[in-house]
Amino acid sequence: MESKVTERIELAKLCSSKEWSKAIRILDSLLSQTCVIQDICNRAYCYSQLELHKHVIKDCDKALELDPKLLQAYILKGRALSALGKKEESLLLWEQGYEHAVHQSADLKQLLELEELLKIAKQNTAAARDNQLVESSDPESNTGPLLSTKSVETCDNSKASDMKLKACSSGMLDSCEKSNNSSVTQNSSSKNAKKQKKIERKPNGLHERQANGTKDNGKKLGYPSLVCSELSDISEDSRKSSAVTSESSEQSEPNELQEILSQLNNKCDVRLEMSDEGKRNKKFCVTRVNKTKSINVDFRLSRGIAQVNEGRYGNAVSIFDKILEEDPTYPEALIGRGTALAFQRELDAAISDFTKAIQSNPSAGEAWKRRGQARAALGESAEAITDLTKALEFEPDSADILHERGIVNFKFKDFKTAVEDLSTCVKFDKDNKSAYTYLGLALSSLGEYRKAEEAHKKAIQIERNFLEAWAHLAQFYQDLANSEKALECLCQLLQIDGRYAKAYHLRGLLLHGMGEHRNAIKDLSMGLAIDNANIECLYLRASCYHAIGLYKEAVKDYDAALDLELDSMEKFVLQCLAFYQKEIALYTASKINSEFCWFDIDGDIDPLFKEYWCKRLHPKNVCEKVYRQPPLKESLKKGKLRKQEFSFTKQKHALLQAADSIGRNIQYHCPGFLHNRRQHRMAGLAAIEIAQKVSKAWRALQAEWRNSTKGTTKSGKRLRRREKLNSISLNRGGAGCSTSSSSEPSTLYSLIDDRSTGRSMMSWNHLYSLAVKWRQISEPCDPVVWINKLSEEFNTGFGSHTPLVLGQAKVVRYYPNFQRTLTVAKAVIKEKKSVCNKEDKIIDLSEQRKLQEIMTAESSSDLYRVVGQDFWLATWCNSTALEGKRLEGTRITLMKMGEIGYDFAIRTPCTPARWDDFDVEMTSAWEALCDAYCGENYGSTDFDVLENVRDAILRMTYYWYNFMPLSRGTAVVGFTVLLGLFLAANMEFTGSIPKGLQVDWEAILEFDPNSFVDSVKRWLYPSLKVSTSWKSYPDVTSTFETTGSVVAALSTYSD
Repeated sequence: MESKVTERIELAKLCSSKEWSKAIRILDSLLSQTCVIQDICNRAYCYSQLELHKHVIKDCDKALELDPKLLQAYILKGRALSALGKKEESLLLWEQGYEHAVHQSADLKQLLELEELLKIAKQNTAAARDNQLVESSDPESNTGPLLSTKSVETCDNSKASDMKLKACSSGMLDSCEKSNNSSVTQNSSSKNAKKQKKIERKPNGLHERQANGTKDNGKKLGYPSLVCSELSDISEDSRKSSAVTSESSEQSEPNELQEILSQLNNKCDVRLEMSDEGKRNKKFCVTRVNKTKSINVDFRLSRGIAQVNEGRYGNAVSIFDKILEEDPTYPEALIGRGTALAFQRELDAAISDFTKAIQSNPSAGEAWKRRGQARAALGESAEAITDLTKALEFEPDSADILHERGIVNFKFKDFKTAVEDLSTCVKFDKDNKSAYTYLGLALSSLGEYRKAEEAHKKAIQIERNFLEAWAHLAQFYQDLANSEKALECLCQLLQIDGRYAKAYHLRGLLLHGMGEHRNAIKDLSMGLAIDNANIECLYLRASCYHAIGLYKEAVKDYDAALDLELDSMEKFVLQCLAFYQKEIALYTASKINSEFCWFDIDGDIDPLFKEYWCKRLHPKNVCEKVYRQPPLKESLKKGKLRKQEFSFTKQKHALLQAADSIGRNIQYHCPGFLHNRRQHRMAGLAAIEIAQKVSKAWRALQAEWRNSTKGTTKSGKRLRRREKLNSISLNRGGAGCSTSSSSEPSTLYSLIDDRSTGRSMMSWNHLYSLAVKWRQISEPCDPVVWINKLSEEFNTGFGSHTPLVLGQAKVVRYYPNFQRTLTVAKAVIKEKKSVCNKEDKIIDLSEQRKLQEIMTAESSSDLYRVVGQDFWLATWCNSTALEGKRLEGTRITLMKMGEIGYDFAIRTPCTPARWDDFDVEMTSAWEALCDAYCGENYGSTDFDVLENVRDAILRMTYYWYNFMPLSRGTAVVGFTVLLGLFLAANMEFTGSIPKGLQVDWEAILEFDPNSFVDSVKRWLYPSLKVSTSWKSYPDVTSTFETTGSVVAALSTYSD
């Protein structure tokens, strides 16, 4: 009891000497012991003297919850709202308080004060309306109401000052508090932008809501939010979820470049805008106060805070240093200096100051909060969460801290907890647009797409011009492959701000993903005109130039990307890729006027180069060990590089029209798979070329069959010895050296001549290599290569990795296959009663209890809990070539990621032994198809007669998908070959792949080829029609003879 009395005596002394921050400390202590309404109001009053208006509002809200008729709380809260420019709200609040006062016994002094406040507020409201009418009557004035509002607010402030509603002079502290809403901005001035450049390079974590004046993340002393500059790796998972390099499902897939840039895009590039109020408050110059020891400490604190808000961190540190010289343990000064240091990226020093503040005053919730933010910026996620959780103990209903912790949880990929925090935050603060947009991102990562869309739209509803919300909504729609809605959002974004560089980048990325490379270049150029150091735009524009054959421009952009100084590992990956892509561009330029068959990445490019390219590794070893491509000027000197002119002759037009019609049927109608007209055309041209070349091979085989004896025919139906293809590289001396002495293309790609045996002219390798080459040239920034053509790494099992779940994030393209994959995994465990750990050692699961728990598992965590460690298991494929043999299919892996999630994925190792097994199977399947068509059924147009041919095509496709012999692109290549083979057999697929179905996954999740055939034929066969119209198409090889003409055909459209 005595201690409380002592504290209250000390409180009175501090208020008398106007040491408000120390008085607040004592009130914090008293309220931590007993919640007394009067103490809450007293603290609100102290805050009002420091003009920390948002804290006044918060305390008044608490008081009114306890006593809805408390007149003092109405007065104080109304003043704070008025000071923040919320005149109408303050008037309504005072009217509400007045109603309570006149219907009960009330403090007469407070009642009179309230009447005076109401009188002045109503007068000001009337004056504001008059001014608006005057301004709006001016036909040349577009900002009348805004100017009118400003004048009224100034009037209000001066009258409030006259009434002595504020004890602090000249509105100095008001400027500190108000500027907290907007002054820590990236765009407030070019000067400040330059000062903060390093922080901004990683999209600044200073929250959007601060910038737009809706919420203040600073507590106690009105600082800007710290959730430091590192906190905006927005949904790297969510975008890894849509951006993970994956091999297995690339049917009209988002390409490698889309995946990489998507990770960078899904960062919160928070473009902070200074509100008009913030700009107006800037004119209150706190620097008018002389720095003398006679100045009250609170005023110096206020001045330091103002310096932080204005981005003058060095000045702020100096002010706080002076205070700390007099009192080294002064908590508010330590918090202030720590905040300034944090913004200068001196995070360790900042954490030290926050720690000292906590030691000096363990109940300083602000210090806990800011230390948590600084720790988050250092990547210390667990410690950051602990500190922010401690801060919440002091303010359990703090929307600000919940917002901060939600963002930290999101940053560190704990999306579930982030959703909990942010959902609670918006319950307390319904107008927090930043919380809503982060909530949308977190929900999207968890696969809650409808709720995510609602959250993004809510952020826009709160503020129509909230740029980041529009950008996130556009990215959300792009991730779901809804290009129409994504474009609408980006158009809206550019109407709001035509110089918003990120909008041009996002639209360029979207257009690139749709195959509109020329249009993408226009947007990316606009973005680079605004920000010429944007590596995402540079790299993406280089790739677009590269794809359409403008190699000089491509190389220039790749070089510019390589010359940039970067600030993040993600961007450094783009630099590494720019090195590899430049080499591929130079190689392609050297082949541009040669026949397309000479374009041979697998044969010409050094295996080590290809391996590093696929893995996105640092190119240092490649530079040292691999011969580099000759510079572009050498190709120019030799006359090898000419601008690719493309004229639409009647012949070309007919062929391209047919290709577009056929190729669009490769499209997956699933979330995450954009419609890409360039890839559609590529697939159509490849399918027609395959049909033409296969038809030629089959004619030769049919002639052989006709002239053969009965015994030879039977022999021909038995499994023949596999042909060993001697695919010698054109240039073993280096990556595509143009001085190669070889005079013929690689054997792997040498196509049919008129030799006697059709089977020796085309193997399954030849067949699929046709489609692979088209896939390589159509999107050159995707490393599509045969895995057995990599370096010695092939011997250790280089393979693909396709995640369905990453941590807590559900991968948008592949998660729909999760339940089936889990069911297959349980079936494999049930039969084998074991799995393998990371060291490939057997984990026994034969115990009946474990098997029962596995059979009832419904999630990754359920399965992991039973096994108890990271593991993998392999599916199998029943062999057709060798009865009773099982081939190793796909590996299903489950690995724990920290404490919050799992990596549940499929991986396909391609070891030499596995390759040989599938080579036998593919050879057998190809020969079975040839036998089915080239015998008595050759040339038939009877659909029923061709049933065995159809089944044989699907059976070979099944083994191709499970084989997965490419670094990426297996899915689209497999379906393209399928279309070509059907054409060659006089059957054209005129339908579309059913919505939600991914053909490669249908194969991967089946143990037997016949099961795959049965499942696919149900929808595919009804869409096949017998047709020979393809035979009238011009020959693809002669129509587009050179590599340059192929590039031009893929890049030119008549519309």
